[in-house]
Amino acid sequence: MGVELYLVISTIMLCAGIYGFLMRKNTLAMLISVELILNAADINFAVFNKFLFPNQLEGHFFTLFAIGIVAAETAIAIAIIINVYRNVQSLDVDKIDKMKH
Repeated sequence: MGVELYLVISTIMLCAGIYGFLMRKNTLAMLISVELILNAADINFAVFNKFLFPNQLEGHFFTLFAIGIVAAETAIAIAIIINVYRNVQSLDVDKIDKMKH
């Protein structure tokens, strides 16, 4: 398989993530969309490493490091979303501005 197929898959994931982030009002759905965007970037790291430097593993290690950071970021985001839900009783982004009052 050529690099083009991997880039098409990554582009589809990126576009789906951007569309989901912009169109959804639910914070959990927005978080999942951000995860899609970051996974698309991870695919690009691994693919470009494979095709540009086939005997080296820097892209793979960078991808594993990025996945670890994304997992920690997701845990923190879910904790924040749970606290917001406890205060507002909703996960809609439009209703979160009630916390300002």
